[in-house]
Amino acid sequence: MPHTLKFPPEQFGTLLGHAPGGVALYSSHYPSADQAEYPDRESYRSHLDGVYMGYKWQCVEFARRWLFVNHGYVFDDVAMAYDIFCLHCVIRVADNELLPLHSFRNGCQRPPEPGCMLIWEEGGEFDVTGHVAIVTEVLEDRVRFAEQNNEHCKLPDGRDWSRELPITRTEDGGYTINAAYADSHVLGWVIQTAEATHAELPKPRQPELYNLNSGLAPQQGQHEKPWLDTSDKAEAAFVKAMGGHSLSESDQVSEHYRYFRMSETAEQELKRATNELHLMFMHATQAVLQHDELLERFNIPRALWPRLRKSWENRRGQMITGRFDFCVSERGVKVYEYNADSASCHMEAGRVQGKWAQHFGVTEGEDSGAGIAGALVSAWREAGVQGVLHIMQDNDQEEAYHAQFMRAAAESAGISCKVLKGLTGLGWNEAGEIIDPDGTPIRFVWKTWAWETALDQIRAECEDDDSHPVLRSADDAHPSPRLVDVLLRPDIVVFEPFWTLIPSNKAILPVLWQIFPDHPYLLNSRFELTEDFNQRGYVSKPIAGRCGLNISMFDKHDNLLKETSGKFEQQDQVYQELWKLPDIDGYRTQLCTFSAQGKYAGSCVRVDQSLVITSHSDLLPLRIVEDENL
Repeated sequence: MPHTLKFPPEQFGTLLGHAPGGVALYSSHYPSADQAEYPDRESYRSHLDGVYMGYKWQCVEFARRWLFVNHGYVFDDVAMAYDIFCLHCVIRVADNELLPLHSFRNGCQRPPEPGCMLIWEEGGEFDVTGHVAIVTEVLEDRVRFAEQNNEHCKLPDGRDWSRELPITRTEDGGYTINAAYADSHVLGWVIQTAEATHAELPKPRQPELYNLNSGLAPQQGQHEKPWLDTSDKAEAAFVKAMGGHSLSESDQVSEHYRYFRMSETAEQELKRATNELHLMFMHATQAVLQHDELLERFNIPRALWPRLRKSWENRRGQMITGRFDFCVSERGVKVYEYNADSASCHMEAGRVQGKWAQHFGVTEGEDSGAGIAGALVSAWREAGVQGVLHIMQDNDQEEAYHAQFMRAAAESAGISCKVLKGLTGLGWNEAGEIIDPDGTPIRFVWKTWAWETALDQIRAECEDDDSHPVLRSADDAHPSPRLVDVLLRPDIVVFEPFWTLIPSNKAILPVLWQIFPDHPYLLNSRFELTEDFNQRGYVSKPIAGRCGLNISMFDKHDNLLKETSGKFEQQDQVYQELWKLPDIDGYRTQLCTFSAQGKYAGSCVRVDQSLVITSHSDLLPLRIVEDENL
């Protein structure tokens, strides 16, 4: 039973004792916190060996710190303690390896074990947040555990646990832990294990909160007035590309006032999905680069395989940003693909939709992309760029504003930038370096081109598996470097790194399904059509396609639902389970999230009246609203 409480509670931050492994327990009595020592929210953040643990000295902070100290892994950030029950993995800090995590509901036939996490449901003593503790001992009739942020009193001498609760057996062999407080309930226990027998596949809490809806801003003629700053290069380029101050290309005036609304719960799940999926894609990338039979599926010239592997070995942590495409509804969260190389929409989500809300008078909720610019700045600060960063773009209006938006982020990180449109004016200096039109050597590049574009230029040169890409040099008769000469030159560091070819290729999707079968964020994906697609239907995708081109959708009766044309019809195909985008007020709506340094940075919506999102689909504003206001 709980030990006798000491009143008044120990002051915030007081050492209360130690849990197994020598992990300290601290008082979390916030009313007694020293305001001089903790002047703001940032001062409450807890780190250990540079790894974020949580907020001092909450229950989640202790659970994550205990796992890190004793096992070297942590779980991803959560909004509430009860959210831990919905996690699927932990992350081993030393190598970013994903380890499986399974949840067992109170009353199931697998007992808790020392070192597992005990989770309380929201309500009563643990209203709003729920609670988490670390199990220290499992006895015949009771379970002992260590915790923070419940009883703010010191442990008796010689004891390494905070409380104990009775455990009973049910008639069917289950284990039930009875909570000490009448109005609180133990949800279950979470164990790092590969053995999933008796585990429960976590389901979304209140699935209706995953349904988006749309609203209209007050229509007072705002769409007729300019609202972007054309003295800013990025915003001027956006206005030029859109033909005016607008996010929507619709001819209907009302659609220029439309925005979408997403609950805080859905955003939290998307944040969790983004962080976890990034690591899953990295895990799959490693598997592909270790097995020739998998890498063969990606249709990358064999001569480039050593370069790919070297890029992964030397630069796996140097990815700046990518974009996930999701289907989100009460049915859950499903990822379609990861645009890890040359992702777009950052400008619209990270700046334009926020300015739209200000101009059109939409104040409810929060801007879903407000954190993107800051996250990109942080990523560039860690990128190791020395000297000038050349931002290379094609002569494309969308690439023009995307390049300027990225330039602003890099310059805010203290990096000097130059934007190059196309390859005109590039040459070589006497040292054999590629130089820009002003004679500045090109040593660091961020590109809007996809790596596949560069590969198209050299595939003919690499038809023989034993051949190597022929890069021009200053000694050649050709005065101008090609794109491939820049991007594959060993002395030029390119962002995104060359290895991002792998997670961006649709051939990664069947690999993911093989490694993480039935994962709740994934769709069944295969290299060949199989009978299990007959239950729902399927989508055929070119492995290196982009912009929704050459997509074919079939229902479970093999009837063609939708097909798009394009330039990728000759590519190998993969097959993915059909999971239609939800129809919201006449729009098929796709959720996109942005990663920066592999972590969630923000989100947006892409909409279309057809089932397939393409480069011509609108990006309309997205607001994050409180659950009760959805």
